[in-house]
Amino acid sequence: MDQCGGLWAQGKLVNKVCSAMTTAQNPHGGQEQTLTSFYVSMFHWGVIIAGPGYTDDVIFASGGNPYGTSATVDGEGNIQDDIQKAVEHQAKRTYDITNKISS
Repeated sequence: MDQCGGLWAQGKLVNKVCSAMTTAQNPHGGQEQTLTSFYVSMFHWGVIIAGPGYTDDVIFASGGNPYGTSATVDGEGNIQDDIQKAVEHQAKRTYDITNKISS
């Protein structure tokens, strides 16, 4: 995120597909706000956001965040939630949208 200014200034992020995920040390630790804040910056770049929305039940199993997968981590950074299926779904959705756009 911090190193994208040069790419943005050169227009190299326009029409790129992206999606975001996040973690926090406590449940309800601002994960949704973090993701929406990321997306605000990404809109400035001209990217195409591929959020997961409520497009699969795995979203609910991992906490129900429609903006992107989020997880709780312990003090050592170990993920405490079972989010693998949500991550796989979000990655596949981002890939599928990219393929539709580039076809």
